Amino acid sequence: MSTRPRRVDLPLAGQPPPERADAARNRRKILDAAAGLIAEKGAEAVTMNAVAHASGIGVGTVYRRFGDVSELLVALLDDREQRLQKAFLSGPPPLGPDAPPAERLRAFLHALADHVDEQQAVMLAAESANPGARYRRGPYPTLHTHVAMLVSQARPGADAAVLAHMLLAPMVPSLLHHLRTERGFPVQRVKDAIDQLLGLDLKFD
Repeated sequence: MSTRPRRVDLPLAGQPPPERADAARNRRKILDAAAGLIAEKGAEAVTMNAVAHASGIGVGTVYRRFGDVSELLVALLDDREQRLQKAFLSGPPPLGPDAPPAERLRAFLHALADHVDEQQAVMLAAESANPGARYRRGPYPTLHTHVAMLVSQARPGADAAVLAHMLLAPMVPSLLHHLRTERGFPVQRVKDAIDQLLGLDLKFD
């Protein structure tokens, strides 16, 4: 009898619903304009008016499409999450399926550390605009479901739902920014600490 963990397919988060070609083009222009403003002037430069001007699209259309700056930044993050999500949902092991759950969990947290480090400016802007938004929408629910699934496979009987939040907590953009930029820790040191965290098996009476 095979002991390989049952594969669970999760939907890709952040994918926009099917839309007309012109609407898709406008969405792409708005997201590219927001990314360009962050790269050129920093996250504080992202306002709805600035994005409208940079994209050449009316500010009313920008508001109707995204609502506010926090929604726009979450959409930009969603757009950048697709590659990571495809890798852990259907890519090669150990990040993708067909690897032991503990190995997949370690590979996922390492990949997420790299991802947050690379997208630091956008993620910090989104976190500042609406600190709680990351937990309610965007990619976080899918990331949490994936980690909870791996925890439950690796440690049956554990409180996988809460442990998944605890394992994702070190990946909060502001903490990674503090460790990487303010403390000067290399990303490899963060990954080494993740490995040590996963290896803890403290016993309490």
